[in-house]
Amino acid sequence: MIELYYWPTPNGHKITLFLEEAGLDYRIHPVDISAGDQFKPDFLAFSPNNRMPAIIDTAPADGGEPISVFESGAILLYLAEKTGRFLPADVRGRKTVTEWLFWQMGGLGPMAGQNHHFGTYAPEKLPYAIARYVNETNRLYGVLDRRLAGRAFIAGDDYTIADMAAYPWIVPWQRQQQRLEDFPDLHHWFEAVGARPATIRAYARGEPYRSRPTVTEEGKKILFGQTAANAGRR
Repeated sequence: MIELYYWPTPNGHKITLFLEEAGLDYRIHPVDISAGDQFKPDFLAFSPNNRMPAIIDTAPADGGEPISVFESGAILLYLAEKTGRFLPADVRGRKTVTEWLFWQMGGLGPMAGQNHHFGTYAPEKLPYAIARYVNETNRLYGVLDRRLAGRAFIAGDDYTIADMAAYPWIVPWQRQQQRLEDFPDLHHWFEAVGARPATIRAYARGEPYRSRPTVTEEGKKILFGQTAANAGRR
């Protein structure tokens, strides 16, 4: 059993995508990040960066004590290695998948996240900041579009954790002020991944939590007011 600490954000969706594809048994523990659940001591005990998702694998491959993993990219790698799926065994294939996984973790996710922040949540609409992150998101869409030219998936013919990492960050393309029709190969890939039965199931698992209130002003203070002095002290 995988105990999944989750909220229906792009990073949360990455993990349900894998779990649904692999058919692993899992149980969702909602971590309402707007309410400050990520600061609870029992969560911080295994997710010290006070971010979700995180998992606890109660039946690790070595047969030992449960293993906890935080950071979505690390979780995807852990689950791929645990199951032997969605990560090539050969050195060149694995290299390619990890390159694009880290590209998402270090580029697409952070840049699109800042795009969301300054375009949607910031109390003051700063034209320079909005343009900076909209343009950088656009550049990264272009990188992915070029990569997908002539390929079914990011690493080639096979669906991998690189696709699972990138897809949820393209889902909010409208909020990111992008046009999928400007990126035909990315658009084709996006539609193909979205049509996968496991993708449909994964997003359905998040629906009960989407019905809860959107980010409130108090929630914004929790999400965007963290410093070393107050993180983990709620």
